[in-house]
Amino acid sequence: MSRARLHAMLGAELARPAPAGAVALAAALARRGGSATALVLYYGSALRAGSLEGILDFYVLLDDVGAWPGPALARQANRWLPPNVGYLELDHGGEKLRAKYAVMSVSQFRHRLGAAALDTTLWARFCQPALCIWARLPADQAEACDLVADAVIRAGLWAARLGPSAATAEEYWCALFAHTYAAELRVEQTARPQDIVAKDPARYEALLPLAWQAADLAFEQHGAKLSPAVIDAERQQATHQWARRARHGRRLNALRLMKAAFTFDGAMDYVAWKIERHRGVRIEVSDWQRRFPLLAAPFLYWKLRRLGVLSRRDPPR
Repeated sequence: MSRARLHAMLGAELARPAPAGAVALAAALARRGGSATALVLYYGSALRAGSLEGILDFYVLLDDVGAWPGPALARQANRWLPPNVGYLELDHGGEKLRAKYAVMSVSQFRHRLGAAALDTTLWARFCQPALCIWARLPADQAEACDLVADAVIRAGLWAARLGPSAATAEEYWCALFAHTYAAELRVEQTARPQDIVAKDPARYEALLPLAWQAADLAFEQHGAKLSPAVIDAERQQATHQWARRARHGRRLNALRLMKAAFTFDGAMDYVAWKIERHRGVRIEVSDWQRRFPLLAAPFLYWKLRRLGVLSRRDPPR
């Protein structure tokens, strides 16, 4: 029963309706995995902002990553170091929508939410709001709730162990996100953790006690202040354990960046969109550049140099 209230809250959150454009992107991604696609989860800044502008973030969960189309090297890399990532553009209702997606198996996802897992990226993302935007079967929808509940519990326990002895729920979450951003070498502004929580403070205020209850972590509450039953020795041990995860996270991010050079699906279209969005220069991507992005990269580099995109001066209009 300790998880029942948490599941009820997260189940309702995951089942919220999504904009039609986001649903169309999720359906296109689900089709790529065929019958092996179990779930498509929608998360990230576009969801929090309620906007279809920019890039929408998705996780596609499969029975087996081998079912995802692509080169054998990419499939093997996804077994070794998940997830593989990609970029998708879709025309919908007269506008172009864009998605960045990650692909892994359900079992890989579940494993990385466990207590012994060193990777912090999944639970750090999915303790934040998410939608189960596509599910193959009701059983898969229920599994999505289980997975997200595991992410919230893992985040809640780390918030208790790394945070102060007593604080508001908002202070615990902000401190936790500051730790996770640092562990991933994220480049966002230092105020980003506060911005995330400020989008829905009532959610985070309600979520932390439920996470602790589901984890059987005793705590006291005096007004807005929470005080988990974590002794000093546990906090010291958690600090050492987190330092190990932070070191691992930095190495993991570097390895994933290197892997993406060979496995990023739609990389050239993604780069072209980023250049147009941030520098106002439109780059047309040819079919051969999409097929051989590594071979095309030097030509793109010199073209951008000529256009001034890689210099400090403004590019020609």
